Amino acid sequence: MPRNCIGRPESGGTAIGVVARGIPTLEINVLQKTLRGRFRLRGLGVVVSIAIASMAIYALTHALRNVNYAEVFAIMQRTDVDTIALALLLVACSYGSLTLYDLLALRTIGRSDVPYRIAALASFTSYPIAHGVGLVAVVSPVIRYRIYSCNGLGAIDVANICFLTGLTFWLGNLTALGLSLINAPDSIAVVDFLPPQLNRLLAAALLLGVLGFVVWSWLSPRTLGTRRWPVRLPSGPMVLLQIAIGIFDLGAAALAMYVLIPDGAHIGIFRLIAVFIAATLLGFASHAPAGLGVFDAAILLGLGGEDTEPLLAALLMFRFLYHFLPFVAALLLFGAVEALRSLRGKKA
Repeated sequence: MPRNCIGRPESGGTAIGVVARGIPTLEINVLQKTLRGRFRLRGLGVVVSIAIASMAIYALTHALRNVNYAEVFAIMQRTDVDTIALALLLVACSYGSLTLYDLLALRTIGRSDVPYRIAALASFTSYPIAHGVGLVAVVSPVIRYRIYSCNGLGAIDVANICFLTGLTFWLGNLTALGLSLINAPDSIAVVDFLPPQLNRLLAAALLLGVLGFVVWSWLSPRTLGTRRWPVRLPSGPMVLLQIAIGIFDLGAAALAMYVLIPDGAHIGIFRLIAVFIAATLLGFASHAPAGLGVFDAAILLGLGGEDTEPLLAALLMFRFLYHFLPFVAALLLFGAVEALRSLRGKKA
């Protein structure tokens, strides 16, 4: 194993096929095949992304055409420090729970020897950077591989971790969306153009689907994939833990935006959560950096009323706290890790 890796545990798994510079050639081939498969799937995704982005640009242009930007910045200036501090704390809680995505994935694939600090490092560097540049399916596995390969994990392990963290994200989001739509079925009618009764039926179907997956996982150990790339699925109790962490992550992020919205907007928490999830999923589907434009259009359309300025002010502050600051911090942290690794490699 390379001596210039950061945070490598004293004992654990071993790399395979190590060449002179410590790069496992077999793992690189597997990673390249995995990425090629992802690129094939992105063909259809590009078409969908362009369609979503085009509609979002039109909707956003329409929503912002009569905005008084002087009032928007005045509202931001009037926001007290305590409110911003509370929102920042909730953002920190959201990103803290994200680190548990990787930790649960490591435990699921049987790598309990990898310490939490490595899982936290891989999570906090991969998610903000990948989401910030808009290439989650490509950038996230590469960054995770750079972190985890120094701790005895191969490309298949990293691919499994990416799949399992995505599973946690979707389980949490779909459960929270279902619960929110049960309580506020008309909250995303502006986004999905469906009547409240149908939204409530879809919410019930989502919750039944999640419940079915929990029961299916609880009955016996499950695996997916192929013989060359088997994916061990979490057990029933672990799935419940995934759902709880996913809901906590999403809830903390949504609450961070909720506290930034002025009291006069009169936006209910269930409505905000439902719209927030829909905006998040549309942003991911668009592959735009941080869902830029798509997330914002969905929020403004789903939550907006006659007074767009207070909501836009809250949205801009949320963008800065939740997307910009973590993105910069993750870039600096990953750059420092790579620089230290390079320095140690030169000294070795």
